Amino acid sequence: MCLKIGLFQCLAMIPGTSRSGASIVGSLLMGVDKRAAAEFSFFLAIPTMLGAFTLDLIKNRHALTSGDFPIIAVGFLMLLQPFALSLYSYSFITMLFGTAMFVIVSKFPE
Repeated sequence: MCLKIGLFQCLAMIPGTSRSGASIVGSLLMGVDKRAAAEFSFFLAIPTMLGAFTLDLIKNRHALTSGDFPIIAVGFLMLLQPFALSLYSYSFITMLFGTAMFVIVSKFPE
């Protein structure tokens, strides 16, 4: 089931499609409850973002110098603040999903 939900996440390659929205919709279509779908979508983002960062680092390794590594280390330390904020957002969203319904807020261009 997790692999199928991950494949729904691939729909986010379509411009304008939300990665978390695609994985939540995929989870709901498979019968997962809203809270578990939101939790799984949140945790599914971690390997996705780490993979994207690693791929970008590998692709641009020829442009890196020894002076760039301290900057990258500081960048990792600076990730702690958004990570803490995302944990806070996660707790708010899971509280919200207990009582709220999904609402489509996007409008397609004409």
